[in-house]
Amino acid sequence: MDTKLTLKLDKDVIEKAKEYASSQKRSLSKIIETFLQSLANQENRKNEDEIQISPFVKSMSSGVNIPADLNYKKEYTNHLIEKYK
Repeated sequence: MDTKLTLKLDKDVIEKAKEYASSQKRSLSKIIETFLQSLANQENRKNEDEIQISPFVKSMSSGVNIPADLNYKKEYTNHLIEKYK
């Protein structure tokens, strides 16, 4: 349910915010709502001890560390060459 909220802000800030909202083709209310929701979600994540990972996802883990600079295209090409020899 939507509820009306009145805020007191600097006039220049309001004008700039309206221009930004217009350039994004969104309402200022929607932008503020999205921002406040992201703050609330961020706070909820901080309150959680740890992200819960389902047993199914845990079972898919292979324990292999993949190097950050791995060239997966080259590795896949080599795999196909070996496969079709």
